Amino acid sequence: MNAGNPAILARDLVKMFGDTRAVDGVSLAVPEGSIYGVLGPNGAGKTTCLRMLLGIIDPSSGERMLLGRTSPLDAAHEVGYLPEERGLYPAMSCVEAIAFMGALRGLPLREGRKRGAELLEAHGLGDWVKKPIRTLSKGMAQTVQLLGTIVHRPRLIVLDEPFSGLDAINQGKLEALIRRQAAEGVTVVFSTHVIAHAERLCERIAIIAAGRVAFEGAVDEARGRLRPIVHLRTRSADGPWRAAIPDDAREAGGEWVFELPSGGPEPLLKALIDGGAGIETLSIERPGLHDAFVAIAGEAAAREMGGSEPVVEAA
Repeated sequence: MNAGNPAILARDLVKMFGDTRAVDGVSLAVPEGSIYGVLGPNGAGKTTCLRMLLGIIDPSSGERMLLGRTSPLDAAHEVGYLPEERGLYPAMSCVEAIAFMGALRGLPLREGRKRGAELLEAHGLGDWVKKPIRTLSKGMAQTVQLLGTIVHRPRLIVLDEPFSGLDAINQGKLEALIRRQAAEGVTVVFSTHVIAHAERLCERIAIIAAGRVAFEGAVDEARGRLRPIVHLRTRSADGPWRAAIPDDAREAGGEWVFELPSGGPEPLLKALIDGGAGIETLSIERPGLHDAFVAIAGEAAAREMGGSEPVVEAA
């Protein structure tokens, strides 16, 4: 990643639709070569932000830069974009659909057909090269459209809710494709309302709620806003060791659960041992991105996300 050359830069973007302020002062920077996630519930303004960044629509105010160009459309041939609204010509063959999408970005049709056939083969669809789109399953058709998004070998790939409608197997394949593109130096930006995908893939994220950026930065920075969580089970029910347990600790199923005190694990462990707690189990876990999202954007925004399961890792 080249942190000195952002692939995307936005400052104070505002978009008005009549009297409605759909995007309200969004600023973000996407490092070149990174995997960057734009998180937020449906209706938060994610799609509008992406369309402004790509030059599909103009902001009401604010500045944007795409791959070093102040006019995003000047960089269109170096960008692959998969919109949330999917669409392929059903009568086209798979390879022709991919070649056609490449041609829209300046790739000659002959080269697009050659690369399209190679991409289909590499992604397990070699037998479907000449078959029409209408014969594909939804997941296969979305894979074809995704391949058409990358056939011209863009420097930047922007995917709007790419996991929507895919089963677990095809979601895993898409995650693998995103990682491969990033490994080759391509910048990948995707929007999602499912936090687990961003947690597995992203180095940096922007959390958008009600048209505003509630957080922008590294995933670890977002998670670092919350203290690690201690799970403790003891043989002793009471004793001097209880002074080491914070007042706001909760007890559930014979287990104490509380935030790790600011002094860290060593003073806590010493107090438990010296106080005769009789430690049966003790684990310290880092809060997941879901917990960080709740802390940053609020419970209401987290509920609107839907399908966002907490992910907790050992510290």
